[in-house]
Amino acid sequence: MKPFLIQQLERYALRLTELDFLLSREDIMADMTQFLKLSREHAEVSAVASRFARFQQRSADLAAAQAMLDDADLREMAEEEVASASAELQTLEAELQRMLLPKDPDDARPAFVEIRAGTGGDESALFAADLLRMYTRYAESQGWKCEIVSESVSELGGYKEVVVRIESSTSGDQVYGALKFESGGHRVQRVPATETQGRIHTSACTVAVLAEPDEAEAIKINPSDLRIDTFRASGAGGQHINKTDSAVRITHLPTGIVAECQDGRSQHSNKAQALKVLTARIQEKDRAERAAKDAAERKSLIGSGDRSDRIRTYNFPQGRLTDHRINLTLYKLLTIMEGDLQDVVHALQSYEAAEQLAALEIGATA
Repeated sequence: MKPFLIQQLERYALRLTELDFLLSREDIMADMTQFLKLSREHAEVSAVASRFARFQQRSADLAAAQAMLDDADLREMAEEEVASASAELQTLEAELQRMLLPKDPDDARPAFVEIRAGTGGDESALFAADLLRMYTRYAESQGWKCEIVSESVSELGGYKEVVVRIESSTSGDQVYGALKFESGGHRVQRVPATETQGRIHTSACTVAVLAEPDEAEAIKINPSDLRIDTFRASGAGGQHINKTDSAVRITHLPTGIVAECQDGRSQHSNKAQALKVLTARIQEKDRAERAAKDAAERKSLIGSGDRSDRIRTYNFPQGRLTDHRINLTLYKLLTIMEGDLQDVVHALQSYEAAEQLAALEIGATA
């Protein structure tokens, strides 16, 4: 294990001793807010410290076994112990590296996935529908739930714009953490359904993935900064949906950001959902502004997540998907379009983890 990682892990052991002392103090126990905060930190630090203690123990076991290799009577037993300790140390090192990486608190949040047709007219709208199907199929394979928040259907059955909310039915799943790298420009190369000459066209869509704000930590929006409009819902739906002004559009006047919802049966539920989307978009704007400042210091190869970034190409004639950020090429496009995104998601997450680990090393030596 690299020395800088050992130094980071030794700090966890020291911090655990400090937390044990703090949590035993009467004044801390009397302040429930402080006590709960320190208890949560204790649980996180304890998990890392205990795995590091195991790493140190197995390192000592390995050293002892290697020292016995010269003894003919003990060599066979020593070789078994060397193999066992080496394998476990490798697993422990990978586990400890993951535990040291900075955690995005939004990773476990539900996500709003916004897909907008771009260049390419009707073909772009059809591709937007294909992307929606890909994401919903992937979500279903993970056991997640999907809900259309708003949609603008094109004449040929695609989408000019569609917003879907995806959430996990269990607390441990990383919905936003898995989908956040999908933000950016998606380009498709194929023969469109509208093409009569068999020529390959290039079209594009933009995708934005937003973490649903935590209501306890969400930014506070002044009601006087909002303009709320109601209108009649369009598209598929029952008589109640289409014959009442149940759809809601909310505009945040200071930023000009707009969100709408027309999928619910009542104006009240649509307003609540639209407000969630609006809050997510405002928070994403703040996040993007902070990321732009950070990018001036360190350019991430994963990309800024900006919608103008062209991140991926879907080449149907060759059956190829290429993610330009990490030079990933997969020749299984049809299965990916059916929701088999796991290889892509894992590759992007692994790349981010490697970047974070490199940043940790630079920070430790600075």
